[in-house]
Amino acid sequence: MIIRSYAEEAKLEGYDLFVLGGDIGGTHTNLAVAGVRDEQTTVLFSTHFESQKLGSLVPTIKETLEYADEKFGIGIEGGCAGVAGAVSGCRRSKPTNLSWEVDAWEIERVTGIKDFYIINDFQIIAYGIESLSEEDLLLAKAGSGGWGDTRSIIGAGTGLGKAILAFDGKNYAPISSEGGHGDLPIHDRFDLELAAEIRAGRGTPVSYEEVISGRGIERIYRYLKDRSTEGSSDPRYASEIEGAEEKAALISKYKEKDETSRETFKIFAKYYGRCAKNFVLDSMSTGGLYIAGGIAAKNREMFTSPEFQTEFLKANRQREILEKTPIYVILNYDVSLYGACNAAARGIPTCQK
Repeated sequence: MIIRSYAEEAKLEGYDLFVLGGDIGGTHTNLAVAGVRDEQTTVLFSTHFESQKLGSLVPTIKETLEYADEKFGIGIEGGCAGVAGAVSGCRRSKPTNLSWEVDAWEIERVTGIKDFYIINDFQIIAYGIESLSEEDLLLAKAGSGGWGDTRSIIGAGTGLGKAILAFDGKNYAPISSEGGHGDLPIHDRFDLELAAEIRAGRGTPVSYEEVISGRGIERIYRYLKDRSTEGSSDPRYASEIEGAEEKAALISKYKEKDETSRETFKIFAKYYGRCAKNFVLDSMSTGGLYIAGGIAAKNREMFTSPEFQTEFLKANRQREILEKTPIYVILNYDVSLYGACNAAARGIPTCQK
């Protein structure tokens, strides 16, 4: 367990209650404890685990609660976790890229937390946007959409997540989505041949997530490398990338030095722009498209590139909707934890026990 403190000396006086927030992804499981005062949350500390090394969420929560008691002498009254996968009734979820389930009933029974809920991981990000400052956002594209217009969130990591923020007249209400598993639109022969390579004879189509994700970066790179002519890819970089456990990170690292890595990110940016365009049109989210995830934050320049911007604005009709929509890259990785704590503190109208 890795622990991060958010204040040198946390002042615990005056809080109405303390809550637990969680972000459970295919690679990382992150938890945070926050104090709540006047419906505003203040994160005190967070704990971090490797998801693939876990067999359940329960032990991580127990460790976090024990630390909260030992360090601060506080108990947790409610909790909420965002899970990268479909959620059933805010109570149970099987993460898409993990072998174990998250069960709210089990968490309440074993840990003693009174009210614990599970929602989609991108709903969690939606709850966290309100806690971000200007410094936490990069404006990748200006637009004229304003307060009250629908917003959307998209982000690539282990998989591809989406969510919609619909305005109810007072606040923004997050709506979950599994649109990352929608079919990838095929525009040309390159798309067709890459899709055929990914499908490898299976009967189902290629989804957005299979190219717009860490795995997608690896697939595009491998496809290009296998078809590259001699001298177009530096063997030094290729050897290191092929031997790495996390290949996408090295492809990103060498995208300014290695031709195959550079071309990989150009194609990746194009697909990202295509997916973002279609999501904005689907949701009419002229209030802003927010791009989340570690890949985005570490490769932020990709979203101002001609590949992304041109593809995003490429539309036969309704281009004015796309022109109106501002695009922001979320730079603060803690947005998920902020959102989880916000949701735990305020409750989730669509969740009932």
